[in-house]
Amino acid sequence: MKNIILSTLNESRTALDNLISNELCISNIEGAANILVKQLKAGGCIYSCGNGGSMSDAMHFAEELSGRYRENRKALAATAISDPGHISCVANDFGYEYIFSRYLEAHANKNSCLFAISTSGTSKNVIKAAEYARENNIPVIALTGKANKTLGSLATVEICTLGGQYADRVQELHIKVIHVLIELIERQFFPELYC
Repeated sequence: MKNIILSTLNESRTALDNLISNELCISNIEGAANILVKQLKAGGCIYSCGNGGSMSDAMHFAEELSGRYRENRKALAATAISDPGHISCVANDFGYEYIFSRYLEAHANKNSCLFAISTSGTSKNVIKAAEYARENNIPVIALTGKANKTLGSLATVEICTLGGQYADRVQELHIKVIHVLIELIERQFFPELYC
């Protein structure tokens, strides 16, 4: 068992080292943070979405902004599209691929931003949300794990972490990127927290 534990941890370390050395990805994280800050300063809300573990990450991202990250401060406008009533209604009446785009249609405006998470970059419902956002001039930040996929092509900025063969390594990198984005946002709005 010890060998499996060490192998898994070493695989994670290699994935993180690859992310750290990926200059394009680091630049895109910075670009994404700038867009998120701009939309929040304009009075917009960040809407995050994903499926399975990516939905959990979308919820984590939103609650850290609207709630608390490290220190107490004013809430920032962020919502994960995760309401089970909305999801079951839209899935039943329109189809599962519309669960996120219909929410944007109901709530988003030109100052909003979509934070779309998909380890594969091919989730149909996340793609539909990105399509809706692009058609309505809403910036799209895509957090993906595979290059040259549909979601990335729809993004204003794509952060593609290329974590490895399986989604678990990608998701480990995604949570790191999410925490970095939250810190970058906080540093713009609440610099006193980081003195």
